[in-house]
Amino acid sequence: MTGNEAMGEAAIRAGCRFYAGYPITPQNELTAYMARRMREEERVFIQAESEIAAINMVYGASAAGARSMTSSSSPGISLKQEGISYMAGAQLPAVIVNVMRAGPGLGHISSSQSDYFQSTRGGGHGDYFTPTFSPASVEEAVRLVREAFEVADYYRTPVLILADAIIGQTMESIPLDVLEKPELRFKKKPGHKSWALTGARGRPANIIRSFFLYEGQLPRHNELLSKKWEKIKKSEQRSDLYQADDAHFLIVAYGSQARIVREAVDMLRNEKIKAGMFRPISLWPYPQESLTAAVKKIKKVFVIEQSLGQMVEDVRLTIPEKEILFFGKTGGEIPEIEDVVNFVKKHIKR
Repeated sequence: MTGNEAMGEAAIRAGCRFYAGYPITPQNELTAYMARRMREEERVFIQAESEIAAINMVYGASAAGARSMTSSSSPGISLKQEGISYMAGAQLPAVIVNVMRAGPGLGHISSSQSDYFQSTRGGGHGDYFTPTFSPASVEEAVRLVREAFEVADYYRTPVLILADAIIGQTMESIPLDVLEKPELRFKKKPGHKSWALTGARGRPANIIRSFFLYEGQLPRHNELLSKKWEKIKKSEQRSDLYQADDAHFLIVAYGSQARIVREAVDMLRNEKIKAGMFRPISLWPYPQESLTAAVKKIKKVFVIEQSLGQMVEDVRLTIPEKEILFFGKTGGEIPEIEDVVNFVKKHIKR
């Protein structure tokens, strides 16, 4: 399956009951897949009249207790940001897939990683964060989409899957057990959504909102949200290491670029250069604890991105004592394996 199709199937198998979206390249296959499969499963699919309409439909379906999802690509996610902020403020769970394209503006339909700041810094107005996971393969995209629904429900928050055109368009095989035997993050799931708007027959009325006018209401609400963000920071950091146990040089990359870096590490090892890779899977919360542990014996850290340099800021914040060197390409251009190898070799000879 392509990454886009696989993420759609993962959402269906995770119990997604409602999907609203609007076409934009390079995630159109996901919307098209959901248009067919949601109908087959007798669930709700809506092609909305705009991205703004789609995210507000997801708001409503989530408020009614349904597992809900939308997807788009970079400019479309920008249009959804007001609704995402509303959902974060109203504590509504949903999964939002961003298959990134090059920007700024309408940019280009080719792959990019230039939405990192948007995804990990809230993206919309106000004090909030959205948990963000980034897959490096189609199989991992399946796992992370399914897990994103669990995280969203558990914490009552929107969760972002930050993919890109390479992940979305790549076709790979998926082991059947990945689809058929879910490995859920939360063994003890929260109970019935007692907060949902399901009709107040036999119980007090529920109110879902992000609008607080009385003095002191909003500060108290924001403090409640802040405690949730702190809990997520402590509990939801994810990362992966490759050839890092004896490494002298560590290369940091995420998503599709981590696949390129993995090959580069193998090439450097063949030349007797002890390189390793650190791959953040959760982009927010950033896996600071594991990165700090991984660099204790590292001489230099290299950061590779398909952007002008965004994730590198989190690396610098996490390990300011280390020498950190950045290499990136933007506008849809992709760093090649040889680019990474040559960049590392150039700077370790200094």
